[in-house]
Amino acid sequence: MKNTILAKRYAKALFAVGKELGAFDEYTKVLGEMAALYASSPEVQDALTNPMYPVDVRGKVMEHLVQALNTSKEMGNFLNLLVQKKRANVLPDIAEVFQAMVDEDRNVCKGTVVSATALSADLQAKVQATLEKITSKKVELKTEVDPSIIGGIIAKVGDLVLDGSIRTQLAGLKESINGSV
Repeated sequence: MKNTILAKRYAKALFAVGKELGAFDEYTKVLGEMAALYASSPEVQDALTNPMYPVDVRGKVMEHLVQALNTSKEMGNFLNLLVQKKRANVLPDIAEVFQAMVDEDRNVCKGTVVSATALSADLQAKVQATLEKITSKKVELKTEVDPSIIGGIIAKVGDLVLDGSIRTQLAGLKESINGSV
């Protein structure tokens, strides 16, 4: 279960500090690395969240991780605070919410384009330019290949989905033929 309310609270506080210090890039990088480590390593999860270990022991584990990441004092304090407040389990959610806040502040959104075959760099640039025009934001585009869509593309940016795949067109045609009989 996602701890969205808690994640927003902590991310908002870190966002305010990051904006004041101009440290969004560092904070995003460190949070991403910590969230990935937390998600991929059950040992790290256990060491930071297991109530069987005293809080000071969990704090020392986090201090070692902070030293290994060689991060700023403020970010180190933030990560240590999560352990002290027994909120280390919310770390992946905080990273996600923080990234969304930074993207919003920078007027950036993430998009995905799915095509039947790999897109050429020229076509990818055209799709990106079109999506940026539609959304009025800078779009960071990720491409995927899915031969099952037969042809065309499916573009997703935030809540916006533009489906120009042949598979969808065939499904619509099939439905209209079945509906008129």
